[in-house]
Amino acid sequence: MNRHDDHYEVIIVRYGTRSTTRSEVYLNHQLYHEADGPIDMDYFVWVVRNDARTILVDTGFSHEGGARRGRTTLVPPADAWRALGIEPSDAPPIVLTHAHYDHVGNITHFPDSPIVIAAAELDFWSGPHAHHPLFAHSVEDDELAALRAAHRAGRVRIFTGSITVAPGVEMIQVGGHTPGQSVVRVQTAEGPVLLASDAVHYYEELERDMPFTSVADLVEMYDGFARIRSLVADGAVRHVVSGHDPATLSRFTPLGEPLPGLAAVIGRMGGAE
Repeated sequence: MNRHDDHYEVIIVRYGTRSTTRSEVYLNHQLYHEADGPIDMDYFVWVVRNDARTILVDTGFSHEGGARRGRTTLVPPADAWRALGIEPSDAPPIVLTHAHYDHVGNITHFPDSPIVIAAAELDFWSGPHAHHPLFAHSVEDDELAALRAAHRAGRVRIFTGSITVAPGVEMIQVGGHTPGQSVVRVQTAEGPVLLASDAVHYYEELERDMPFTSVADLVEMYDGFARIRSLVADGAVRHVVSGHDPATLSRFTPLGEPLPGLAAVIGRMGGAE
């Protein structure tokens, strides 16, 4: 077992899915002069843990938020956390990469947990543009209200640029998809892992500079792709974990029990591969 408290295992949990089309996924898809076609989209939450601490990265969509949009739930996030031995009474720190419905949907499940989120993200969803349909369709009002209530209660820590959440865990604001979209870099025994969240929905976005259809700042999104590629090229990141690509789990070691077929692990600690 790794005895350092600045290295972790990263657990990737696939909790939901849906089927859509490439023209609905990629911004101005017609400009690529490629045939449209079906594409699936998976939904993930991530757990970062070692002997010293457990950190949750995003909290998935709620039953209501998923049902309203016709999403398929494979395992309720609360059940997945419980299977991994994580209970609300543990009050694990929660890192929110952004405030869309499929990333903040269950924060009320952990009423005592401290939360970290970019200041630009919290400010935007409390500001004058949040109500516009092109933004509002991606959020749930009651979930934003819960986030603001947590902030008023002193449970939310905000940052600009980057922040060290814990030894070996860094949160980096990249923007693009949303004003405060962030990624999370985690040190593991298998090298640094970048939980890209929705800075990289699909690996194809990163490989071909193909922006996702939902974007707050297109230039920032392109810059985010370039920044992530640079981190990989420089060795600052070894593994990129996408936010929604169905190929994600197949790139990493299956976790097996207690979530067979629904989870993978990077830098497994305390057990055999």
